[in-house]
Amino acid sequence: MAKVSIGVNMEFVRHDDKSFEWGVDKAAELGYEYCEPMVHWGRELLSEAGYFHSVSMLDDPYRIKRACQKAGIKLSGLSAHTPLCKPEIGTEYLKQAVRFAAECGAPVINTDEGPKPSWTTENEDFVLMKYTLREASYLAEPRGIKIGIEPHQQYSKLPMGLDRISRLVDSPAIGINFDTGNSYLAGQDPYNWLESVVGRLVHLHAKDISVQQSDKERGKVTGTPVGCACGDGVIDWKKVIDIVKKGAKQDIVFSVECGTIDQAKRSIALLKGLLA
Repeated sequence: MAKVSIGVNMEFVRHDDKSFEWGVDKAAELGYEYCEPMVHWGRELLSEAGYFHSVSMLDDPYRIKRACQKAGIKLSGLSAHTPLCKPEIGTEYLKQAVRFAAECGAPVINTDEGPKPSWTTENEDFVLMKYTLREASYLAEPRGIKIGIEPHQQYSKLPMGLDRISRLVDSPAIGINFDTGNSYLAGQDPYNWLESVVGRLVHLHAKDISVQQSDKERGKVTGTPVGCACGDGVIDWKKVIDIVKKGAKQDIVFSVECGTIDQAKRSIALLKGLLA
């Protein structure tokens, strides 16, 4: 039976205008065992000034490692989303994310196919994605890094689409980062979908969706940046935990994706209670 641990995506401090290190300390203070930092290419003003949590992959990977060691928290993975359908961006981005993850100590990098080019066909998109994933997997395999494909965009919003993407390249490095909220908002049954991919699960985004957002957006969108507090929305967390414990082939971190510190606090209370 797989072990389920609780982590938090750093988006929970996105509106607090604080640095990455501040966010890591806050996650540890709330009792999270793991965190999932977001990384980006290049440099941008807010992160450089300490007003946003994302970390540049031009920075020292040990910045992440040191911050987590200081706070007494571990890494579940890196949020390294890049458009797989655009290899001129995604290929080098993912390769750099793999190297960065290996050096800072994150076992997984999470991504999705991203917005597609306006001029390509579906068949062309899958060729482009295969190229990007094949190149990234060559770096990920010897480093022991997993690439988690997430349901989030035009193809991965459907179970058959996510399955097709994740099987484009025959590599032990490629698995599934299941997102409970995105799958629900796309109009799918998140529990049946999770059961169908749980054997390939490497990470899970624990995202709940409020009744209000569900009524407004379900079946009309392919995902959402963050959800509400776990337990405040429509997702049956006991059912999700049971599916993962029984079906996953490795231990899995539930990385909570919510938008505020208060939501992160309520989420961990709910999940810890269920796991206990």
